[in-house]
This record gives sequence, C-alpha cells and structure tokens, in this order.
Amino acid sequence: MNPKVFIITGTRKGIGSYLATYFLKEGHIVCGCSRGESSIEHKNYRHFALDVSDENAVITMIRNVKREFGNIDILLNNAGIASMNHILTTPFKSLKDIFATNFFGSFLFMREVSKVMIKNKNKHNRIVNFTTIAAPLRLEGESVYAASKAAIANFTQTCAKELATFNITINAIGPTPIATDLIKNVPKSKLDSLLDKQAIKRFGEFEDVLNVIRFFIDEKSDFITGQIIYLGGINE
Repeated sequence: MNPKVFIITGTRKGIGSYLATYFLKEGHIVCGCSRGESSIEHKNYRHFALDVSDENAVITMIRNVKREFGNIDILLNNAGIASMNHILTTPFKSLKDIFATNFFGSFLFMREVSKVMIKNKNKHNRIVNFTTIAAPLRLEGESVYAASKAAIANFTQTCAKELATFNITINAIGPTPIATDLIKNVPKSKLDSLLDKQAIKRFGEFEDVLNVIRFFIDEKSDFITGQIIYLGGINE
C-alpha cells in the first residue's frame, strides 16, 4: 500500500481525532489542526495550531505540508462548531463564529488544498466535507448551524463540477448526532425529536462516519462526486 497524505481539520477530539488515528494506523500520513495543541502522538502525524478561518494560517499550513511531503491526496473538512438558539435570541457574534468555522474554514482548506491537488500526478484526489442531517430536517433551534452546513452542501456540489477536470472528487457526509462535545449542551428533548425524524432511530457512531468516508476516498470511487450522504435516513 502506498501511503497517502491526509489533511484532516479539527483533529484534537471527536470525529477528527478518531479519523486521524484510524488512518495513521493504516500507515498513512496525517496532517491535522485545531485551535489547541495536539492530542495525537505519532511519527507520521503533523499538527498545526490554528483557527481554520484564519486565511494566512491556512495558507502557511498547506505550504508547509506541500514542502515536506510533496503532495496532498485527501482532505477531510471535519472542523465545526454548533450553537442552539431561537432566532430571536441568537447573537450576531454566534452567527459570525459559526459561519467562520463551518463554512469559511471549509472554503479556505478546499481552495488551498485544491491548488496542490491539481498539480498532482495522482488521479485519485479526494475531498470530503461535513454537513449535517439538521439541514434537511429544518430543526428548530438550529437555524444558524443548519444554514452554515446547508451552505457546505451547495458548495460541495458546485465545486465538484468546477474541479472535476482536475481529477478531484468532492463529496459530503451529513452525520446524525454522535456522542461528541458538539452535542453535549443540546437538550435531550431536542435530540429525541431529531432521532424520531430519522428512519433509523439511533445515535450515530464514529464507525458509521468512517464507512462513508472510506467509500468516498476509495480509488475505485473516481465516478462518485457531488454526492451527499445523510446518515440515519430522513423519515419525512
């Protein structure tokens, strides 16, 4: 197996940490980032402490990865934050912070990583973005979070067309709630309401996310782009 170079955002904990650890165990190189210091110790792991919406920091990270490893094969745009508020009680700062991390950060990494990928001789360049099942379900109290992730869905499908000629596939996964810090402050009644709207009424697991990502990044998935897979099914 030829090791691939991964960029995974938001690797300090949760899904990002799980994915980084998994692909390191597979023998790949993983370059991760978070606002804080690394929680992963591995010879093939490189960590960058940054805010994903900081353009200069993102550009510097990608340049450093390109300088050390020569190319980037896979980008997993995992970093994200959430906030539950009724629109009447949503501070404008919350709106800016959520869009900065969830959308602007994904945009910056897609743009900069794509610049590296288009120069690759590799024909299997892969980008996977993260949206959420909260977007198609129109969940009350999550209007801003869902809107930021709905933007990701549209952005994914449009950029899939723009970058297809460069052998870059771009897809997205929309997880259902998974037991991470992202949902720790969500009231149980809201989570129960969400699960009731799913076809499969259970919380997601890290393995569910990994299964979809493995499909999207597989070398045999060259003909799969602009697709969004929502976990759990939408029962509406």
